[in-house]
Amino acid sequence: MRHTTRRTILQGAAALGAASVAPGLLAQAKPIRIGYAIARTGPWAAGAQVSQEPNYLLWAEQVNAAGGLSVKGGAKRPVALESYDDRSDTETCVRTFSKLMGSDKVDLILPPWGSGANFAIAPLANRMGYPLLAPTALSRKLIDMNLPYFFSLLQQPDKMMSALVDMLVANNVKTIAIVYMDDLFGLENFAALNNELKKTQIQVVERKSYPLGVKDLAPVLRGIKDLNPDAFIGITYPPDTILASRQAREIGFNPKFFYASVGTAFQLYKNVMQANTEGVIGMGSWNVKTSPEARAYFDAHKKKFDGKEPDRWASGHAWAGMQILQQAVESAGLDRKALRDHIAKTEFKTILGPIKFAGSENASIPGTVGQWQGNDFEVVWPPARATAKLQPKPAWK
Repeated sequence: MRHTTRRTILQGAAALGAASVAPGLLAQAKPIRIGYAIARTGPWAAGAQVSQEPNYLLWAEQVNAAGGLSVKGGAKRPVALESYDDRSDTETCVRTFSKLMGSDKVDLILPPWGSGANFAIAPLANRMGYPLLAPTALSRKLIDMNLPYFFSLLQQPDKMMSALVDMLVANNVKTIAIVYMDDLFGLENFAALNNELKKTQIQVVERKSYPLGVKDLAPVLRGIKDLNPDAFIGITYPPDTILASRQAREIGFNPKFFYASVGTAFQLYKNVMQANTEGVIGMGSWNVKTSPEARAYFDAHKKKFDGKEPDRWASGHAWAGMQILQQAVESAGLDRKALRDHIAKTEFKTILGPIKFAGSENASIPGTVGQWQGNDFEVVWPPARATAKLQPKPAWK
């Protein structure tokens, strides 16, 4: 296989500082080998290199700087990441994970990015007995497969769309238009949205799908503008989120509610759209107000990655997944069956709050909606989890 490879014990003994470990001991200890494949190139990379891989690197660095990872309460061991570029290709992703878990016999694995890749990898990981804590898999179908070794951290489409529709109803929205990505992520969220809308009096004036890699949404948006809906819902990947937002601004389409995701919660979206992010809503579940630990994580991320911020949705879930994995190894060790059983039955402390799984699903975090207000992406729905109140969207600048 020809892939970009990173094999590292991050920082090693040099990072111990004041840690109570003799010089050189960390380097001498047998490392815990953790393998993964993730997109560094191709259309998945925009999400993977914001929401997932930076968190893997930061976590490994912090663990090794603290002396390593304690295994079942025993001596600390360094973590070594063994990683590959899956090139945004499902076949490459599956082949690489097969090698990591098969001939390479890594101790643990970390998940790839996105619903489609996780849908392909989860049955393989389950068959080979590797726990998989996935922070970017939005798929009720995957949850319903009841794979014992698969754990999904993100809120699923039914929960996210229920929260969105609840918010729209509470704010007297009468008409909406929907565009959605024609893949697993888009289709499942679109179906969940339609199911929730059936319970309301909201009229859908337009439904349009589009293919991966779309370059122009202006004709669709012009048609929707003529229908003058109260709300626009875009179930979109990061490049399409930016495309839809830019082109809506260019043609003067400015509904009362403009929802687009995934990507709205990214710093990149703010950098590109600048003042035109104000009032835009999308998928998000946390920010620095969520917990003191969330603030500490946010600051550490910015420091390591030259001011780059974690996104306010899946990055938090990715970090929570690493926290869960660390706590589980510390309690149950590296026996993967024992590790799986511990994850399945335990409530874990994370930056998002307590997390416990019901089967494969995160049962603790409700569906949420976020909104750009000033320089932060606030949680605005449901009110019980909100970090700020929903604000009217101003006109595009």
